[in-house]
Amino acid sequence: MEPTHPQLENLIAVMHRLRAPGGCAWDREQTHESLVQYLIEETYELVEAIETGDRDEMVEELGDVLYQVLFHSDIAEEEGRFTLEDVAEHMAQKMVGRHPHVFGDVVADTPDEVMANWDTLKSVEKPGRTSVIDGIPQGMPALALADKLLGRAHKVGLLDATAPGAINVENEDELGPLLLAIVASAKANGLDSERALRGALRELQVEIRDHEAATKEG
Repeated sequence: MEPTHPQLENLIAVMHRLRAPGGCAWDREQTHESLVQYLIEETYELVEAIETGDRDEMVEELGDVLYQVLFHSDIAEEEGRFTLEDVAEHMAQKMVGRHPHVFGDVVADTPDEVMANWDTLKSVEKPGRTSVIDGIPQGMPALALADKLLGRAHKVGLLDATAPGAINVENEDELGPLLLAIVASAKANGLDSERALRGALRELQVEIRDHEAATKEG
């Protein structure tokens, strides 16, 4: 029987060949840690391709990200830790479990209801997390981390993320120049915008945890 995804099978075979004895010396010496920089780079290149809407670039960059998944899985298989099949199986089970409104009898007709179910199921799967901000990777770019933390602060009732606040920006055409102007002003005064925002985000995370603790005590 012909494989359902022959080109995917071919790519997996290419990976095995490159990392097999007698293959590519560079590929053979890579580790999970050494590949991190490439995973980050390829991810950003994919984001750029998505933003530009270039079909050929998206195909290429999605392939590069897919190859990173195969690379890490092949390294792990050689170490006897897990395989690509393990990764796929775990993800399939996770998606089925997180979508009981599709694969079960739970009703969720709106995106908000879907997300509410998702959060409930995730809390059951990860009982060790005591805060809504547990599990958020601190290495995210500061702006992306800010967006994520503000959403969590809204979720616990610490602030209203839907309110415009002191600055009301209605669209991204206005937002971009405003952010650029803030960074330009910071640079002119010898300030590090990334570090400043991360400092503010550390304080926000303390506020979120304190608010959660106070709510539980109340």
